[in-house]
Amino acid sequence: MPVRCRARIPRACVEYLLPCAQESACWARWLTAAFLSRKDLHQCSRADPDDVVLVVTELVTNVTRHTRSSCRLRLCADFRGLTVEVCDASPEWPCLRLAQMNEESGRGLMIVRALAQRLDVRAAPGGGKTVRATIRAPDAALVTDLRA
Repeated sequence: MPVRCRARIPRACVEYLLPCAQESACWARWLTAAFLSRKDLHQCSRADPDDVVLVVTELVTNVTRHTRSSCRLRLCADFRGLTVEVCDASPEWPCLRLAQMNEESGRGLMIVRALAQRLDVRAAPGGGKTVRATIRAPDAALVTDLRA
């Protein structure tokens, strides 16, 4: 009978609760930068920190601006990249729209979509939703998933 070995895959996750306030995007940037600077993450994600911070900022800003709800920010890093999840209590899903040249806002989801390899929205069981963006490490496509 063949023996299957499973490698231990380094993974790090954090979760933060943010109030419905203008300052939440600033706090989210600071908390994300602190998470990405952890020494134990050198074995995990090598996703571009600037891309991750920008994605977090846009998603949290969307919640505070459009849903009038507090939110939960979850960051998970592993060897494949980093996943950003922002959950809120609003049943309304985000809309991708084309902003006019003279508009100062309206480009957040387009930016997230450009930086993330995957962007999806899931309904939460008790109401609300989770917006998830996955940002892959540059060499993640070359790495084989050892859990298979």
